[in-house]
Amino acid sequence: QVVSRFNRLRQDQRGLASKAAELELELNEHSLVIETLREVDPTRKCFRMVGGVLVERTVKEVLPALESNKEQISKLIEALAQQLQAKGRELNEFRERHNIRLVGEEEPKGPPRDGPEGGKGGSAGVLVS
Repeated sequence: QVVSRFNRLRQDQRGLASKAAELELELNEHSLVIETLREVDPTRKCFRMVGGVLVERTVKEVLPALESNKEQISKLIEALAQQLQAKGRELNEFRERHNIRLVGEEEPKGPPRDGPEGGKGGSAGVLVS
């Protein structure tokens, strides 16, 4: 149960990171298109995909909408970054609380342990791949 919860937290964190990376690519694409359209005649025809339908507009109609979308994407990326940090803190607290170590990770340096088994009882650490 502890391992499944830990894996779920890791999966959530990966999902957030993936979505943030996807939005970063979209933001870069918007920036590139905006830079290109700024150098073009405002009355020139351009095409834009709206809800899966290609529509014909002019540059002066499309440019403000693209800039607005870019701002919204930036705000969304900031919100995802905050969620990602919060999920990272939650994941680290969960690891510490349940003494979870990842495969290949060294055992934390601590006080010397008594006995050949490495302790006088207590909870054993969980090893997760």
